[in-house]
Amino acid sequence: MLQDAATAVIAFIQDHAAYAVPIAFILGFLKALAFVTMVVPGITIMIAMGTLIGVSGIEFWPVWMAVSLGSGLGDWVSYSIGFRLKDRVRTIWPLSRHPELLPRGERFFRRFGAMSVVMCRFFSPLRATIPLLCGIFEMPPLVFQVANWLSAFLWAWLLLAPASLFGGTFR
Repeated sequence: MLQDAATAVIAFIQDHAAYAVPIAFILGFLKALAFVTMVVPGITIMIAMGTLIGVSGIEFWPVWMAVSLGSGLGDWVSYSIGFRLKDRVRTIWPLSRHPELLPRGERFFRRFGAMSVVMCRFFSPLRATIPLLCGIFEMPPLVFQVANWLSAFLWAWLLLAPASLFGGTFR
């Protein structure tokens, strides 16, 4: 079912290149948003979008910026949810059904601090959990935002650029 959704979005982008930037923003946001990331097949779509950039004339830079901004904003929202709700997030799906995610993420967060924000962006199970934990454990907002935004732009680059280069060239 998720694969069918990903295929449909890729086909839509291919047929309607003008929507690539808003779709890239939305996917970046959803892949970073706590609780939502588990049900959105965004990585597959974004890698395919990178390939489409190279072969279809979609410009790389606006799509990269859109994924970066969406991703950074999604983590910011996740941080804010954690900051406001604290331990009550344990009662919200999927954490209520997968309580092992929080202790695992907490160990990672405690061990690596601000670097956990950067590293988790590249590891799917922790991608949206760590920003939530940063909020719960009150990581200073400036420290979180620096790690968040730097990693968002790096992650989007590493996700889109290789596929774009294999599909063609940067435009």
